[in-house]
Amino acid sequence: MPELPEVEVVRAGIAPAVDGARVVAVDVRDPRALKRHLESSHGVTLTADEGARRRADFERRLTGVTLAQPRRRGKFMWVPFAGAGAGDALLVHLGMSGQLLLRAHEAPNDRHVRARLWIEHPAHGELRIDFADQRLFGSLAVDGLVADGPDLIPAQALHIARDPLDPRFDDARFVRVLGERRTPVKAALLDQALLSGVGNIYADEALWRARVHPLTLGLALSARKRALLLSSLRDVFAQALAEGGTSFDAQYVNVNGQAGYFAHSLHAYGRTGDPCHRCGTPMKRIVLGGRGSHFCPRCQRKR
Repeated sequence: MPELPEVEVVRAGIAPAVDGARVVAVDVRDPRALKRHLESSHGVTLTADEGARRRADFERRLTGVTLAQPRRRGKFMWVPFAGAGAGDALLVHLGMSGQLLLRAHEAPNDRHVRARLWIEHPAHGELRIDFADQRLFGSLAVDGLVADGPDLIPAQALHIARDPLDPRFDDARFVRVLGERRTPVKAALLDQALLSGVGNIYADEALWRARVHPLTLGLALSARKRALLLSSLRDVFAQALAEGGTSFDAQYVNVNGQAGYFAHSLHAYGRTGDPCHRCGTPMKRIVLGGRGSHFCPRCQRKR
């Protein structure tokens, strides 16, 4: 958490404010938020005791640049630089509790702010972007863009697959590769090399909709069932996006600090012991790969 829908809500929220804006100033309050940042002069990750250098390099490379339309792949989001800075981007990963908050200059401080950008937009004027992160699993970085087919993406996101909402996502490959897996289908859905952006919440919801037990092996599913699972995953994402994502606490909010309400539409995740919304059977929870998996033992029988 946040997963693909939450990151997409944030990306869409900041897009009008940052596209065409110039970064006037940058203030990194906690260099731990820059753990993904690579210092330009060395190209290697800086150690913890070099936080001052990391901060100075990040602030220098970001100050004065003009920003373009923000992009996303899976849980990674980035804002490309335009003009003279083209070829680099501000890379954002929200981790477990990261927040990207759009504020007026005079707005009060948000809690757990780790870094702050002041921007000027031709149409929207002066604005402030706060990166807040209570648990410090999120991060900011300036990263170079590299080619991935016709797309340019940050080098640090090159290892992850396209997500199911990407127009270039290969449905046939997903159906084929999932059918070759000798691992539980829940684990396959969380494999960012197969498809990106899927976390625990939406994997459970898609499996419930497709009536698939989380421990069923990929090769035990028919091609029709594998295609149905992909379709169910897209349906879950579409509904979650329409409802602003899933918020269980104040750790996920949109750019205006508002919570999403998809938590009220959950059929599986977090509903241990509650009646299944299809058949009334009490929902169960098992642990798979250190994560809880929620399912209906009647509707989702293991193959």
